[in-house]
Amino acid sequence: MFDAIHDFILTLDAYLGSYWIFPYLLLGTGVFFTIYLGFPQIRYFGQATRIVRGKYTKKDAPGDTSHFAALSTALSGTVGTGNIGGVALAIYLGGPAALFWMWVTAFLGMTTKFVEVTLSHKYREKTADGTMAGGPMYFMEKKLNLKWMAVFFALATIVSSIGSGNMPQINNIASGMEDSFGIETWITGAVLAVLLALVIIGGIKRIAKLAEKVVPLMALIYVVGAFAVIFYNYENIIPSFTSIFSSVFSGSAAVGGFMGASIAYAFNRGVNRGLFSNEAGQGSAPIAHAAAKGNEPASEGMVSLLEPFIDTIIICTITGLVLLSSGVWSEKHHNQFDRADMQFLVGDYSDKNDTDVNKLFKHLDRNPSKEDVIANYTGSISVNEGKAISNGFTLVNARSVAEDVLYKENGKLLTGVIRVVDGKLEGDGLTVEGKSLIHSVKLTQEAFTRGFFGDNGKYIVTIGLLLFAFTTAVAWSYYGDRAATYLWGPAAVLPYRIVYVGLFFVGAIIDASIVWDLALVTVALMTIPNLIGILLLHKDMKSTVKDYWKNFKEDKAD
Repeated sequence: MFDAIHDFILTLDAYLGSYWIFPYLLLGTGVFFTIYLGFPQIRYFGQATRIVRGKYTKKDAPGDTSHFAALSTALSGTVGTGNIGGVALAIYLGGPAALFWMWVTAFLGMTTKFVEVTLSHKYREKTADGTMAGGPMYFMEKKLNLKWMAVFFALATIVSSIGSGNMPQINNIASGMEDSFGIETWITGAVLAVLLALVIIGGIKRIAKLAEKVVPLMALIYVVGAFAVIFYNYENIIPSFTSIFSSVFSGSAAVGGFMGASIAYAFNRGVNRGLFSNEAGQGSAPIAHAAAKGNEPASEGMVSLLEPFIDTIIICTITGLVLLSSGVWSEKHHNQFDRADMQFLVGDYSDKNDTDVNKLFKHLDRNPSKEDVIANYTGSISVNEGKAISNGFTLVNARSVAEDVLYKENGKLLTGVIRVVDGKLEGDGLTVEGKSLIHSVKLTQEAFTRGFFGDNGKYIVTIGLLLFAFTTAVAWSYYGDRAATYLWGPAAVLPYRIVYVGLFFVGAIIDASIVWDLALVTVALMTIPNLIGILLLHKDMKSTVKDYWKNFKEDKAD
């Protein structure tokens, strides 16, 4: 069943986030507004820092939270598994060049974020329960008169709150807790689901208070642990930067267990992971910023441009340097294989043979031609004491040739026959382990053990992940309940929260690869209508910024 779900999600993704036009739409929007508004991410950066420090704040301004609280809430929604597991996934898929495209996405995303937050703050409204509600769905309806687009976006926000803000977060927390402390995933899911429920019941004010306290602490813990790895491997810092830039326009060559990545693959994965990390253009953060106190929409927009800078250009870069300087990204590690990562191919291939590596590289590329696709294996494989004794197939796990493979049934070494159909292993109770590349949080955890803290470094990732991902799930619950409020009114918030908490638990125990693939799809469903909406309102945006500077005075609060 999981294989069928996985294949369906990948099919959807092929026409959404992985479709060739998506990264161009995302980056193109950022380029357009960067030029149209005169590089606001550079010109307004200083003003943004002054606003967030409260220099121009007026206490009686309408809204529910301060500028800093809104920024912290939005950051708690973006600084999460994308910074820990997402960067590792991007480099695992696209090589070092993927980090470059994450930087580009972030730089342009600073402008995109500025635009979407300004417009959402401008067209926010007070709900029946007295709280502020805003987001792209409000400017889509009130200014563009596109009710259908607003409804679609709100529905996509609810789905995305589950698919990217909820389930990937707890899945990574549970995986990290199991690997580091041996705590079963369902226990982690159950405990944190209860804590999540207790926090989100309090609404935006309780969420903002949590974010204000936790976000600075979690960033400090993570950064200290990361530099302990980077400086330990100081001789690899310059080569790491060199590898990033040298492969941008040439693609990443095969090294270790890594089969290489084309320019297009690195570009696509870097842009997708960059978006998942900082959410610029997705339309999620504007929902949090709409609650901020203030009379000038552009001032809140300026605050928001700090998010991609902090989230991606600082934190994701640090994670990327940890992965590259430690060398773990291209090494094979012993692990238990996820079924979604496994693929049995017809033929015997070795990553020690250049010809085989070239064939596997073409097969694993983003859009292989028909002649480059290696056929999936179908047939029976004889196994003796956990080791396959049949020939004529190659097991690829996590885009690498698996080594030292052991097959187990109910935890014991298997002697018998296993069945493979169209490249997928059949049968319940069967597990496969061995050496292969690893990705996401497991890869980052391994990298953190290559520093001054040794094996204890993985606990920093686990703690950081717990704080990062949990606060992300908290923030996204608010995004979802604002969307539910828009669609069905305040009465819909409680049922939404109940479902949200329940699926938070489910996310802890299902296949990790499926969760990450689902996140790609849900992110695209929000991003596409949001980008179209802000592009249609480009003139409105420019006039709003002009009005801000016209009204601005140094001694006047916003």
